[in-house]
Amino acid sequence: MEKVNDASDVTNVIPGSSGVRVLRAQILMDRARFSPGEIDARFGPDLEIAVKGYQERHQLKPTGIVDGEMWSLLNKDTDDLLINYSITPQDIRDPLVAIPTGVQEQAKLKRMGYQTADERVAELFHISPQLLIQLNPGKKFSTVGEEILVPRLAQATATRAARVVVSKSKRTVTALAGNGTVLAQYPATMGGPHDPLPIGSWKIANVQPNPVFYYNPERFWSAKQDGSKAQLPPGPNNPAGTVWIGLSKPHYGIHGSPEPGTVRRTESFGCIRLTNWDASNLSKMVRVGTPAILEE
Repeated sequence: MEKVNDASDVTNVIPGSSGVRVLRAQILMDRARFSPGEIDARFGPDLEIAVKGYQERHQLKPTGIVDGEMWSLLNKDTDDLLINYSITPQDIRDPLVAIPTGVQEQAKLKRMGYQTADERVAELFHISPQLLIQLNPGKKFSTVGEEILVPRLAQATATRAARVVVSKSKRTVTALAGNGTVLAQYPATMGGPHDPLPIGSWKIANVQPNPVFYYNPERFWSAKQDGSKAQLPPGPNNPAGTVWIGLSKPHYGIHGSPEPGTVRRTESFGCIRLTNWDASNLSKMVRVGTPAILEE
């Protein structure tokens, strides 16, 4: 994996490919604030839309292919992409839990935390648990001081967004500056035919870290309508993830996800779902009253 830090190979990277070049592109895109979703060394739809967004931002033809011209821009970031990291007490402070499948049983939990040690550490570094294990064979991810190999990420931006644009066609959430400059772009899951995205101009109504999820079967077309309501405790495996960014449209918001690998690959129940880390990053860029435009 030392080849990940090698910027000399500027071979085209195309959708459907996998390996070291894809991993390099994903980490660089994450650091450039064009989120590829979960870093997994596979060129899927999340990375492709991130690449197109990056190309549009830099006045390149939006081909969705990481070509030589794009590599020349990405490679201006010369920091190592994979680094050695020692697990800290803070990293593993949240106890692991076993989450039952039934909603009523989930409601009895104190917290919907991580279920495995590799999931808990992987989310810190925006990486899939499978790739984390591959990079660190034999590691348990639960011992303070244990050294592991992880992506080197950029610090979260504290820049305020002038507005947020949710694009149904692109399946992206974009934070924009007052002059229209893209501050960050994230892949998103949108509502489907049963729960369409509420197109229109709204505002951010509230930002709530670690939200409780109020389950009401009447709001879920696929749920048994004779089921009971439930209050699901907070935690990264809560259906709303680690943060809820409520919109002025009642019952709608932008939120995290307990399954980052499924962002953009499934439908939501009308809301806009991001990875937990992308939702957290966006939550730091908006405030109550920030315009949120939901468009086709």
